[in-house]
Amino acid sequence: MTIPLPVDLEVLEAGNPEARTALVLHGGGGPQTVAPIVGHLAPTFHTLAPTHPGWNGTSRPDDIDSIPALASAYLDHLLADGGRDVLLVGSSIGGWIALEMAIQAAADVRYRGLIGAMVDIDGIGAVVDGEPIADFFALDARGLAEVAWHDPERGYMDPASFTDQQRAILQSNAQTMAAVAGRAMSDTTLLGRLGSVNVPTLVVYGESDRVVTPAYGRAVADAIPGASFVAVPAAGHLPHLEDPAATWAAIDPFIARS
Repeated sequence: MTIPLPVDLEVLEAGNPEARTALVLHGGGGPQTVAPIVGHLAPTFHTLAPTHPGWNGTSRPDDIDSIPALASAYLDHLLADGGRDVLLVGSSIGGWIALEMAIQAAADVRYRGLIGAMVDIDGIGAVVDGEPIADFFALDARGLAEVAWHDPERGYMDPASFTDQQRAILQSNAQTMAAVAGRAMSDTTLLGRLGSVNVPTLVVYGESDRVVTPAYGRAVADAIPGASFVAVPAAGHLPHLEDPAATWAAIDPFIARS
């Protein structure tokens, strides 16, 4: 499936097109990192998981140059598609995009009723005193596994095993991430703007995450009116990959209520 945004996007689609829509937003690791979320939601949702412009060799329009710009583009697509009561689920950078979408939706009457609820899984983007975001761009493959996984050996990918094409995609993804999210991967205004979010929100963090710590996640949840926070034991930055059963146990009751 492709959707105009204003460039055709690659979208993983699953579930019943007549069901409630869930928009699943991936992080820096690319769309494959959220495929299990799509599969889990598919029995009850019309689930869409776009590849963000510029990731995995896709094109990126010049005006998609920031997280707010990308969030605005996704909102406009949902609006044009007749979206209503959409569930946003974002992982890492995808969590940041979801937060920005909820902020923009609350501020613009055009988007009233568009977003119904939000799940932020180990999202980045905010600046929290005393809880810095790990410097992704300074980490090698071993260092990234150490900060992102409860079990680093499980998450480590040996660069020597990559094909030339895989290396090129990883390098391109990192360049796109720097262009859209910035090398600091944060927005100094985000935390202060979260008070405008007006949809039910669940913030989920792996207890072993050292890209952004659970304390960071609690600060984000505290800034959102009525938001809940859940920590997933024995999981890092991608709890839905490392301990899916515990992650769904945290998320499913929230989705049922919302």
